[in-house]
Amino acid sequence: MNVLRRTSLLISLLLAAGSSHAAGVNIGIVAPQDGNFAALGAQITTGANFQLQAQRDSATVVDEPCTEDGGHAVAEALISAKAQVAIGFLCSETLAGALPRLKDAGIPVITVSVRSHIAMEDALKNGWPFFRLAPVDNAEAAMVVDAILKHWAAEPMALIEDGTIHGRELVEAVRNALEEKGLKPVFTDTYRPGQEQQIALVRRLKKAGATHVFIGGDRSDVAVIARDARSENIPLTLMGGDAMRAANQPVPLTDGVLAVALPDYASLPTAQATAQAMRTNGTEPDGYILPAAAAALIASQAAESAKAANKPIADKLIGTAFQTPIGPITFDHNHELTENPFRLLEWRGNAFVPLTSASN
Repeated sequence: MNVLRRTSLLISLLLAAGSSHAAGVNIGIVAPQDGNFAALGAQITTGANFQLQAQRDSATVVDEPCTEDGGHAVAEALISAKAQVAIGFLCSETLAGALPRLKDAGIPVITVSVRSHIAMEDALKNGWPFFRLAPVDNAEAAMVVDAILKHWAAEPMALIEDGTIHGRELVEAVRNALEEKGLKPVFTDTYRPGQEQQIALVRRLKKAGATHVFIGGDRSDVAVIARDARSENIPLTLMGGDAMRAANQPVPLTDGVLAVALPDYASLPTAQATAQAMRTNGTEPDGYILPAAAAALIASQAAESAKAANKPIADKLIGTAFQTPIGPITFDHNHELTENPFRLLEWRGNAFVPLTSASN
């Protein structure tokens, strides 16, 4: 990236940056302001700003171009605005370009989105102050394995996937981990997604003796499989992954279908006060809104604690238990969440609920 272009991009980022000047901590909010990711960027900005205004902290919003060569300009915009911590960062490309410069400036970063384990490996290797509020990309498979071992270990179990990269890799990771524990599926298959019916598939599952099935595929396919199993009077307990968090159409889900997914944060007991305040203010707390609010709270508290102790903010992010709207959050020494945020949920009526609280 030449100097002229870099300078031009920095100027545009600063012009796109909005600040609310108040006493306290100055938090940088990095999120797309236009383009394909603008809606997600708006969620991040809305949630973070809501929390920071409640705390009377300052917010500097910096447009995220989601390009590696734009990451350096994002870092320069944050430094020029004297941000103490930066949150948001929807795209891994921005992080790659921004983190080296932010390390030099002593500005930690908390992403609410990027799941790549490679991104964290690079950060730890280079000493970049990168923390992840999002789950790492193998957390979904780890929770699926945990759920199967806890609830299905004695059941004839099948693993099927839809042939997509995510579906195939998820099921492969689950199968490898289960086989290491001595648990092998009675049936594995790749099904054709997007079909109006899957009667042949459920009949093959019955013939194989499977009663419990993990499906690496979309919610719509899981709904079709559940419907056709019921119509064929074939008792199957089905579990999907995080892709189950999608619109309940065109075929509605059957009660009892399981999902290993991120919870609906707005339904958590810890989120009720914040969610109600947001709704009173005309904001529905969906998508990244509550995670961004949690990131803003963590950033502010860590900065205040670091100032009182005369220590780097990154030091205060490690090992501290933060009470946030999305529950208690602690980062370990590898800058990852100490607890897997995925949960085993069950579809009841019109929503996924934690399995332990579902009616039988």
